[in-house]
Amino acid sequence: MERKRGKTMRINVLQHTPNEGPGAIKAWSQAHGHQMYVYHPYQFNGVLPSAAETDLLIILGGPMSPNDDLTWIKQERQLIQQLLDRNVPMFGACYGAQQIAKVLGAPVTTAPAKEVGWAPVYLQSHVIPQLPEKLTALHWHQEMFGIPDGAELLFSSDLVRNQGFVFGHEAIGLQFHFEPEADDVREIVVNDGQYAADSALHQTPADILAAPVPAENRQVMFQLLDYLTAE
Repeated sequence: MERKRGKTMRINVLQHTPNEGPGAIKAWSQAHGHQMYVYHPYQFNGVLPSAAETDLLIILGGPMSPNDDLTWIKQERQLIQQLLDRNVPMFGACYGAQQIAKVLGAPVTTAPAKEVGWAPVYLQSHVIPQLPEKLTALHWHQEMFGIPDGAELLFSSDLVRNQGFVFGHEAIGLQFHFEPEADDVREIVVNDGQYAADSALHQTPADILAAPVPAENRQVMFQLLDYLTAE
């Protein structure tokens, strides 16, 4: 399948909880004149796009695990496999990255530390040009992915090594979040702030809200999507 890189694309977003939306990804889509369609398979009986109508797939985070025995979670992985077979690019955040990794044959396991809050991540590969060596990202997880065969480790944190991977020009998965902007962070925290309890980062919901969203996170999110969709 020939990609529509450089042309108007249909971006299909899989959103898995009401308070974790596309954030800066939506801004990138609008800046490029693309069309975004947001699906909520956890709520609407597993409704998903078809591979044929997908030019870029975004798989967002959520409270579920790829290891959960739910039909729609398995159907998501079938879609991911179909898109990989068709050379269609995709980006996954947190649970979304875990779904991609699992399709690529890597395990999803309990992380060595529960990370909830703001913490630095460190660049481990220069395959994507001009990314900063260190960034501060929002973490909201206690599981992690293995690095799939054929993928490169992209980011690590102080507590969890496997924080990001890049699989050719086909897929990028991040265990943390670059996509939330200020309003998104507030939405995440006011609804799910209790999840910060027992985090190894030792940040309260108030601490997380008080921290400004780093301006470079939007820029890096744009760089990652540009890399996936470059001609």
